[in-house]
Amino acid sequence: MSFASFYDYLKHRNSGETEFLQAVKEVYETVHKVIMKNPIYEKHKIFERMVEPERVVSFRVTWLDDAGNVQVNRGYRVQMNSAIGPYKGGLRFHPTVNSSILKFLAFEQIFKNALTSIPLGGGKGGSDFDPKGKSDAEVMRFCQNFMMELSKHIGHRVDVPAGDIGVGGREIGYLFGAYRKMENQFSGVLTGKGTNWGGSLIRPEATGYGLIYFAENMLAEKGDSFSAKKCLVSGSGNVAQFAMEKILEYNGIPVTASDSSGFIYDEGGINSEKLEHIKYLKNVRRGRISEYVDKYPSATFYPRDKSLDHNPMWDIKADLAFPCATQNEINEKDARNMVNNGIELVAEGANMPCDNDAIEIFNEAGVNYAPGKASNAGGVATSGLEMVQNFTGSHWTSQEVDNRLRTIMKSIHDNCLTYAKEYKMEGNYQAGANIAGFVKVADAMVAQGII
Repeated sequence: MSFASFYDYLKHRNSGETEFLQAVKEVYETVHKVIMKNPIYEKHKIFERMVEPERVVSFRVTWLDDAGNVQVNRGYRVQMNSAIGPYKGGLRFHPTVNSSILKFLAFEQIFKNALTSIPLGGGKGGSDFDPKGKSDAEVMRFCQNFMMELSKHIGHRVDVPAGDIGVGGREIGYLFGAYRKMENQFSGVLTGKGTNWGGSLIRPEATGYGLIYFAENMLAEKGDSFSAKKCLVSGSGNVAQFAMEKILEYNGIPVTASDSSGFIYDEGGINSEKLEHIKYLKNVRRGRISEYVDKYPSATFYPRDKSLDHNPMWDIKADLAFPCATQNEINEKDARNMVNNGIELVAEGANMPCDNDAIEIFNEAGVNYAPGKASNAGGVATSGLEMVQNFTGSHWTSQEVDNRLRTIMKSIHDNCLTYAKEYKMEGNYQAGANIAGFVKVADAMVAQGII
């Protein structure tokens, strides 16, 4: 089937699901060449099966707020593909959550999980519940009612959710406690747990650390390093915080951070002391990034302007960029501005933060670009390591986990280059990541028959 014919078929079956269609298009434009070279994939309709979730669960979540009012939200779990292992993927609590976003995230998760070399399938879930502004008691009641339904569809050998946007240690704790009570068992059914009840050391840091380990390998491939490199980082949550921590360790200079209210630019650099203040603002006070300038007035806060067709943060002249906030935060205009300002490398810490037009511009301009399915795979990789520890009843040291994470990110980096070279797209991390992940899952699907 030609690309145009396949995409028409896909749009007809998934009308209005723009994020999902965008994610599938980005992958198919690369792996179409692999399918044509391997007729068995076409015969078995591998890609057509891969874009169709094995199961989509949607459910009502009813809970009481602190005033005693009944609140109603929607809950979801998309179980996309289990050919190489149990479904694995985070839970997102955010007002923007819908089936399109979760299908795109679950689809991306197939390839990301395959790249880790840990036997994990792809899934994703969440709710349009917004934990911001809610009391701990309200979040607890919501999580308990959410888990009442979700518990019917997950298990430590079936589907193992984790955290994502809006789901941190607090939410994982409430979710795990509810599951343990309902199922009367203590199992590794969720990852991101506290370290004294089944969690892994380095898990909170893993996505941000892994992102920078991957970028370090990209730079080393070009004979370069982080030293004195000015770095744009979006977001100010878990991924952004630990990415900045590792950038500083490698002598880079992070200069930006953001949230939904806007971004700060600190021309002198966000050093360790300033980063600790960001962690305090976001993790303890649950405040806004705008408050950073109250303590550090030499920095500038730029409020978000929805009337603009681009994000001014990406106009700032820098060497490296790490989008760690959310999907489609870098568009075509942003990408052109970044290229014109001399950006050398873009590595995605969020899922699909660059739209397809932006990616095309980076590739055409020779910018060293890494897709999130490769560069932010450290989080799910360490979740996989947490699962291994749960299965065996062991608990590894921080150094053991960090060493394994470094090894996994180096392996992903090298596999991307190997597969890109095999299909005559040398140096293209996007193509290499898509092909490496696709081939592993496709071969498993062929081996297991038409099911």
